[in-house]
Amino acid sequence: MSTTTVLIVVAIFVVATVLLGALPFVHRARQRRSGPAPPHTPVAVSPPPAQRADEPVAAKAPSPATFASGLASSRRTLRDRLASISRRRPDETTWEGLEEALLGADVGVTTTMATLERLRTTAADQGIVDAGELVHALAEGMRTALDADRSLRAIAPEREGATPVWLFVGVNGVGKTTTIGKVGARLSAQGQSVVMAAGDTFRAAATDQLQTWADRCGAELISGSSGADPSSVVHDAVSAAAARGADVVLADTAGRLQNRKNLMDELAKVRRVADREPGAVAETLLVIDATTGQNGLSQARAFAEATDVTGVVLTKLDGSAKGGIVFAIESELGLPVKLVGLGEGPDDLVDFDPDSYVEALLGVDAD
Repeated sequence: MSTTTVLIVVAIFVVATVLLGALPFVHRARQRRSGPAPPHTPVAVSPPPAQRADEPVAAKAPSPATFASGLASSRRTLRDRLASISRRRPDETTWEGLEEALLGADVGVTTTMATLERLRTTAADQGIVDAGELVHALAEGMRTALDADRSLRAIAPEREGATPVWLFVGVNGVGKTTTIGKVGARLSAQGQSVVMAAGDTFRAAATDQLQTWADRCGAELISGSSGADPSSVVHDAVSAAAARGADVVLADTAGRLQNRKNLMDELAKVRRVADREPGAVAETLLVIDATTGQNGLSQARAFAEATDVTGVVLTKLDGSAKGGIVFAIESELGLPVKLVGLGEGPDDLVDFDPDSYVEALLGVDAD
């Protein structure tokens, strides 16, 4: 047999082998085209669409129930003392009990003494002889003392037409960046366009955190390099907001101790720059951690001197037994508490409501 013949036979053998091996696959392919799917074939089910990260989060309006839940720890501090007071006629023991109750809730010595002095006058004028009525009179006096303008200004005073800037200040760890994110989500849900300024240039995580919030609520974030001058970042954000016709700039700042003069001077500079054209500072909001109690009062004094604070945001009120600090801040410093944090959720930063606050703190219904 010649070499050519051998090669032809081998080729025929190889081709036949390949064709025989392919027959099962051809058969299964014809079955899939002509017949239904096998009984065990799983059927894919599309999952429900997830909420987009950039969808705005609706703000939750405050209510007595919300404040009651948020102030549960503070109310427990007061409850036993006030309950024992309400079971007797007013005497010096009653007044001592009221004093202990208010101090225990961190109303502060100065504010507690002034509050009780006014209450003694009210009790004498109205002839109150029942301790339960005395507690109701205390609640009414606190509501009256908490009468303040708590609106968040959309425009800067006497600078109509300028791009409004809300500057957030405070010490480290109080929740400034998270507060800005929640405020941004709230404003976006109301249809406002928001620009965020990452003015905390010394903490990289702050910029990343703010970027997450900006993405979520559809805001634009303006940031700088690590360690950059925070004033320049805020200025760039204001300029960008003015060029785009944005409604408001929310400016973050680095946390700083209130007793560090050089840092407070730097913060004062940030405010001056933010207040230059085309921007104008409409709000300087001091963020305070409610769990710090009376230390928050000393923070408020120092920051108010450096940056002309217009209002207070009190975070972590739901985790504090020192809810009376609200009363101390307003009574001693004349600074209105405008927003309070009553939970971890994006809609748990709510407008401060004095009636709901007093009712939740003292457990006394509004008349």
